Amino acid sequence: MGETETKTVEKNSVIELDLSNVQTDYAGKFNFEEFDYYETKHDGLSDVIKAINAAKTDDKIKGISILNNESSLGLAQIKALRKALEDFKKSGKFVMAYANAYSQKEYYLNSVANTIYLNPIGEMDFKGLSSEIMFFKDFQEKYGIKMEVIRHGKYKSAVEPFLENKMSDANREQISTLLYSVWNSILADISKSRGIPTTQLNQIADGLLARTPEMAKANKLVDKIAYEDVYHNDIRKILKVDADEDYNTISILDYAENNATTTKDYSDKDKIAIIYAQGEIKNGEGDVNEIGEGSMRRALKEARTDENIKAIVLRIDSPGGNALTSELIWREIELTKKVKPIVVSMGNYAASGGYYIACNANKIFAEENTITGSIGVFGILPNFTQLTTKMGINVEQVNTNKNAADYSVFRPLDENFRAFTLEGVEKIYNTFVNHVASGRKMTYAQVDAIGQGRVWSGSDAVKIGLVDKIGGLDDALKYAASLAKIKDYKTQNFPEYNKNFHDLLGKLPFMQSKENFIKAEVGEENYKVIEQIRKVQAKKGIQAAMPFEITIQ
Repeated sequence: MGETETKTVEKNSVIELDLSNVQTDYAGKFNFEEFDYYETKHDGLSDVIKAINAAKTDDKIKGISILNNESSLGLAQIKALRKALEDFKKSGKFVMAYANAYSQKEYYLNSVANTIYLNPIGEMDFKGLSSEIMFFKDFQEKYGIKMEVIRHGKYKSAVEPFLENKMSDANREQISTLLYSVWNSILADISKSRGIPTTQLNQIADGLLARTPEMAKANKLVDKIAYEDVYHNDIRKILKVDADEDYNTISILDYAENNATTTKDYSDKDKIAIIYAQGEIKNGEGDVNEIGEGSMRRALKEARTDENIKAIVLRIDSPGGNALTSELIWREIELTKKVKPIVVSMGNYAASGGYYIACNANKIFAEENTITGSIGVFGILPNFTQLTTKMGINVEQVNTNKNAADYSVFRPLDENFRAFTLEGVEKIYNTFVNHVASGRKMTYAQVDAIGQGRVWSGSDAVKIGLVDKIGGLDDALKYAASLAKIKDYKTQNFPEYNKNFHDLLGKLPFMQSKENFIKAEVGEENYKVIEQIRKVQAKKGIQAAMPFEITIQ
């Protein structure tokens, strides 16, 4: 059994909102059966948001400090966090922010603060959104490494980088629409917090009119230009602490651990299960960073059969992945929905396979800047025939029957094999579209028209019927409670991941991942290229995955 010491919260304390180690919504429960040991982690974004909500009424907490914040959180997660901080401010407690430099994403979060500080020689990144995609067609022709693509959907641009050396009009259209929708959502939130019209914010972005501390202050994006010691002195004044004394602080993760492990009133018998589906969809057990049918199907069965669980919220943050696994999880949701209501809450992504497992829920909630849709299917088969020919290698086969041989990466793609694979792709696409049509009460033609692999923002997805309402996890929980006709309830998190001896060793410092070593050796940018190729090679079976990998800064 895992045990964690909790840190005492002192009187007159300030929470330091350090998010550098917050990776996912759900931090996970892990069961190491061989050792009779389990571990529950409380460093997920859901734990952070619960902690902020608790701090609102904790008389020991006087405010929150966002200091030189950096995180790997996505935009929908930041939006949820901003909402919690906005609510925290209603208590009359302060939220203050300081940075030596603001990236655009971090400024989006920090803009919620009552007072925003920027270092006198710092800088601010405020310029709008951009997406960059690598194309490999010429690379393939030069080196003889070809990716054979079998797809359905004109917008299925996950495979476009292997077919073209530039972006198609269809792909450019969907990315442009998506970026503008997400950007407008960000501007609306900043405009509300800072009292600056969105038209003016766009002018600031167009002219890079916040690139220096003085320009950022003149355009009202920050309040004070000062060094960090001044920032801390101002907090001391609010707390009425002497200038030569340290004020009491507690990190958000320590406070979250404290909040999660402190004894609470568990008199409420009724429960709502929150099942977290995070990461790429793959076969197998799954983990906190990837969705597997093992842990997901087990979680749904447990929630379905527990009499005290009255409803389920499925929290999805996934760009999709393996189509068969998506179908297996969809089926488990279909069985569960007959017993108790299921409401979906979408995070940063719920696209392709991520939408596949969402489409049959009773209700779907998404943030405005969620990336969703991407109803499309494809297969990728790496082929090294040209490469081996250049190297003077020839591969021959002997078969008893016409289609006896499996696909070989060392021989040209057989047209019969291509036809059979396309048949499988079409079958899964038709199944996908029919599932969506049934779940969303639309016709096949209606779904197909907005499908074809195209991605949508949450706000646009509401307009076309893929999503019901804009809202976060709390909104989904409230709606689930209303469907279950319960008022007072507690939540229970799923899944619990089964682990073995090798997984436990991997948690030790001397067994840390080779990825960090490779990054250090080849550099971050080169590693991205390697990772992109590795991901494609690792995809087995027909995929229902995001049409492109988008990084928004």
